[in-house]
Amino acid sequence: MPALALLENKKGLILGVANKRSIAWAIARAAQDAGAEVALTYATERFEQPVRKLANERGMGPVLPCDVTSDEAIQSVADDLAERWGSIDFVVHAVAFALREELAGDFHQTSREGYHIAQDVSAYSLTAVCRSMRPLMESGGSVLTLSYLGGPRVVPNYNVMGVAKAALEASVRYLAADLGRFGIRVNAVSAGPIKTLSAAGVSNFSSLLENMPERAPLRRNVTAEEVGDASVFLLSDYSRGVTGDILYVDAGYHVLGA
Repeated sequence: MPALALLENKKGLILGVANKRSIAWAIARAAQDAGAEVALTYATERFEQPVRKLANERGMGPVLPCDVTSDEAIQSVADDLAERWGSIDFVVHAVAFALREELAGDFHQTSREGYHIAQDVSAYSLTAVCRSMRPLMESGGSVLTLSYLGGPRVVPNYNVMGVAKAALEASVRYLAADLGRFGIRVNAVSAGPIKTLSAAGVSNFSSLLENMPERAPLRRNVTAEEVGDASVFLLSDYSRGVTGDILYVDAGYHVLGA
């Protein structure tokens, strides 16, 4: 679709790009196409070069390290952006992780360590990011995170990540109530299954992709680009009256019964 300048003169931070198939990367491209200046983060040294390569090809930057399990690392990103830009207009939190062994079998076998890791990285980090970035959003703005239907519903093998997504969606509501007085909106996009690096860790994920075209009202899967376009709306002033909400971009699958 032709790009609309919905984010012209805006600056924002996008956390969670891993490679060119990341939903976070699709959002970053869409935001830039809509006129935004975009900063990216990478989680570990393993992802640094791939993320820098993508950013350089598109003229994005800066590209900063950020371990979201560290309050100090998150604050370092905030301090860097404050020095470079002074303020930001939006934040995209596209970060999630669970141990591979927790994404198969029975949920009641989840280990204490696995539960803690999934919650810390996938849910609590949104709160930590909002705390550090709020002072940079002095004129208000938009915070966006990524969820999935496995939060409010049971999806086989999604297990501990589903519980983390449920916590993430609850955090969206509480953060929206907290930050609204600063003019900051907090929302989530709940995307349908998309073949990404993180999705590959879910046992039998391919069956979700295969079943979507048979059942979803639109009779097809969704693309990362469609999630990117919907995200631009939530990051822009066109959604200035929307906060605490979950926008489903899943070809309508969420409206179905069992």
